[in-house]
Amino acid sequence: MSGVEDRVVVVTGAGGGLGREYAKLLAAEGALVVVNDLGGARDGSGSGSTMADAVVEEIIADGGRAVPNYDSVATAEGAESLIRTALDTYGAIHGVVNNAGILRDSSFHKMTAEAFDAVLKVHLYGGYNVTRAAWPHFREQHFGRVVVATSTSGLYGNFGQANYGAAKMGLVGLINTLAVEGAKYSITANAVAPLAATRMTEDIAPAEMLEKISPAFVAPVIVALMSEECADTGSIFEVGGGQVQRAQLFRSVGAQFDAPPSVDELRAQWDRITDMGDSAPGGNPLG
Repeated sequence: MSGVEDRVVVVTGAGGGLGREYAKLLAAEGALVVVNDLGGARDGSGSGSTMADAVVEEIIADGGRAVPNYDSVATAEGAESLIRTALDTYGAIHGVVNNAGILRDSSFHKMTAEAFDAVLKVHLYGGYNVTRAAWPHFREQHFGRVVVATSTSGLYGNFGQANYGAAKMGLVGLINTLAVEGAKYSITANAVAPLAATRMTEDIAPAEMLEKISPAFVAPVIVALMSEECADTGSIFEVGGGQVQRAQLFRSVGAQFDAPPSVDELRAQWDRITDMGDSAPGGNPLG
């Protein structure tokens, strides 16, 4: 087994695509899985129980253990109900995979406040809500595993996804702090930026690329990060099409000023400030 046997893991947005693969592999490796899915459309509209139920049925048919949940992670109440499903069914919660997401793409000059807010509510607030509901249990038992779904759209940007990118980069900031605060409680927090053929990418990526990026390539990384043996925390992993990479923030050597510089003095050092040739991994100088 891979360190998740008998561990209770919640997977949000697990009714299809990546979440379904995560839930199925976690169950195959012995985890007790809560399959959460609101059952809505790609833009977050609608709801239903069919998607979560179907995945649970697949898992049980394969000899695994799973239970469905249909709550929305966009509200604190929904997230608390989701974690309560894990506690009421299995008596514990050991890990959360914050995978649920929606898309409301448009160029920035056409983006509405409603479209921006809706995406942040599911991705960023959803990640916060679910993790916050599980956090007291992680601290009390001195064990917990948190994974959030970030994206290259957040790490590097992508046209038409200002809302999505902002939410996904916000999740990186979240796990950076959770990694610090969770360390003494044996709680790890990591981010995965997946590239996979799902309904979220079906009309974004070229067909020839989609054929090569099955969600099955990503699921083993999720299981590894959920495992008891996992010591990595505060890390970002880009995963897709057989490629697994760690991404990290770097800072330049920069320039040092003994007194507040004039604009001209700053400008004179600008090339040195922006040169990443001798860059090193970044870190919080205050922490």
